[in-house]
Amino acid sequence: MPAPVRRPCTSARAAPSRRAPLAARVLLLALMWGNAVAAPAFAQGSPAPATPVKPAATPATEAPSPPPAPPLPSALDAPLFYQLLIGEMELRGGEAATAYQVILDAARRTREPALFRRAVDIAIQGRALEQALGAVRAWRTALPDSLDALRLEVQILGAGGRASEMTEPLRALLRLTPAAERPGLIAALPRFLERSGEPRAIASVLSDVLRPYAEQPETRIAARVAIGRAWLTADDPDIALALARDAHKLDADAPGPALLALELMASRPAAEELVTAHLARPQASTPLRLAYVRVLTGVQRYVDAARELRAATQAQPDEPGPYLTLGVIELELKHPREAEAALLRYVELVQAQQPAGSAAATPGAVPPATARAADNDDDETDDPRQPDRGLVQAWLSLAQLAEQRGDYTAAETWLAKVDDPRRALDVQARRAMILARQGQLAQARETIRRVPERSPEDARNKVLTEASVLREVKRWKEAFDVLASASQRFPDDPDLLYEQAMMAEKTSRLPEMEQLLRRVMVLKPESPHAFNALGYSLADRGLRLTEARDLIAKALALAPGDPFITDSLGWVEFKLGRPQEALRLLRQAYQARPDAEIGAHLGEVLWSLGEKEEARKIWREARTRDGSNEVLRETLARLRADP
Repeated sequence: MPAPVRRPCTSARAAPSRRAPLAARVLLLALMWGNAVAAPAFAQGSPAPATPVKPAATPATEAPSPPPAPPLPSALDAPLFYQLLIGEMELRGGEAATAYQVILDAARRTREPALFRRAVDIAIQGRALEQALGAVRAWRTALPDSLDALRLEVQILGAGGRASEMTEPLRALLRLTPAAERPGLIAALPRFLERSGEPRAIASVLSDVLRPYAEQPETRIAARVAIGRAWLTADDPDIALALARDAHKLDADAPGPALLALELMASRPAAEELVTAHLARPQASTPLRLAYVRVLTGVQRYVDAARELRAATQAQPDEPGPYLTLGVIELELKHPREAEAALLRYVELVQAQQPAGSAAATPGAVPPATARAADNDDDETDDPRQPDRGLVQAWLSLAQLAEQRGDYTAAETWLAKVDDPRRALDVQARRAMILARQGQLAQARETIRRVPERSPEDARNKVLTEASVLREVKRWKEAFDVLASASQRFPDDPDLLYEQAMMAEKTSRLPEMEQLLRRVMVLKPESPHAFNALGYSLADRGLRLTEARDLIAKALALAPGDPFITDSLGWVEFKLGRPQEALRLLRQAYQARPDAEIGAHLGEVLWSLGEKEEARKIWREARTRDGSNEVLRETLARLRADP
């Protein structure tokens, strides 16, 4: 049997050539430990009690203390004790192979699970897979009903890429697991094995092993979902979707099929039907609904997300978390009254539930993609004087609402509540925006520049914030210059380059815009934004329309369902002379995200098809949401349309 890989010796004492003879070391250990108190026992034993001390006299009214329980017998006799010490010393001395043999021999003699586990650990530390398997299989031979040994064998086989050997231990593990715990075990198996590096082999093994359990009433849902999740990991979503549908038909109240469908939505949009069908049932759980909200916000389907969050607040009206997310989403949808009501309710609930002066946890909050989150943990994270992160987000959002309606005093009142250094830039950004809206642009920029920089990331974020303030007041040339200067300090930063490209478009520097966006595509090929931006810019100008469509299709493949990218695809279809396909796509985008710009495009396609009343209705809705939108205003002026 090959020896486990040895760790290098790190001292002269550990070097094999300078070690004392074995007999001498045993004698030394005997002298060192002979007078020690009894060593810790294993699973069946307990520490030997120390010499009892006579207790002090107690008042007559007190009941006498019960006598101490007698010590349990221990398997640790003197020879075993010395054997274990020798094994550990061999390991410390770099002799992993000898240590493994010594500990495994002790495990076989005592049938002690802790010693088998120790032998496995020694082999794993030496990256000796065969020895690890040998120890765990010896464990199973000694203790055939050991669930721990079976779990460990399956784990080792998975880590070693030996899925073909898993069938027998998996079957034994399922057979020996108590019936009440079996559905939970089945549900956990795909996650337990997903790092094996053999996803298709694992899916095949689980399909075989779980087949009998797919027919048993207690486990049929868990088995189908587990097999489906394994095939999804193996990149076969069609099998996974079929299994999810089958499980849902068997029990529409079971959350497992809906959770699997959530994972499938990115590649198989039809899976959403299972999610919505489950959530329509009275037994639908709020955590699953919030998981659905996370998926919806990830693709900016804020209308649908808001609907689900309203349902969550109705189901659990005293749970604060969903109100925060709902408020931020309503703010993004430009529903100020609804946003303010949700945010104020959140603040009320959190402050009512927390002790005075403490920071409240916020279970259930689902920060949407538009909300800036304080994700950078640092030394101040655990400071009890810092306000709750959810409350900070609510205060910032309430300040933004007040700013938008021109109530700058109320905005400052909300901002003054934030006393969290991690959010200093967010607070100053809102103050800068207020100053900029009042025409005090120089003071606004200085407000941002004075924010302390604790890291290079802080400096980068300050640049992006300053550029966003300049963009908000349409100072595009200055924003471009700020970003161009920052790109010298932070070369090849994709976010800075992307924002610079957007400002280049605003200043009609189209070749530079395209150059910057193509650089972003190289630096961040998994991000859809550069592909979409260039494709839309070309389509909007009627340039290279086939290439524009290919770029937008690439973006949509990277972010399926994104309403803005869907809008871009609809717009290029319209430019290519396919108005019916454009109409289908733009309706889909507007339903998911009734943004003013999407509404402008949808209205124009309807107008071109002679549906002028519906076009006017869409434009009226869009103007109500954002009457200052440039695309909407340009569209109405060009078509001479009066909604």
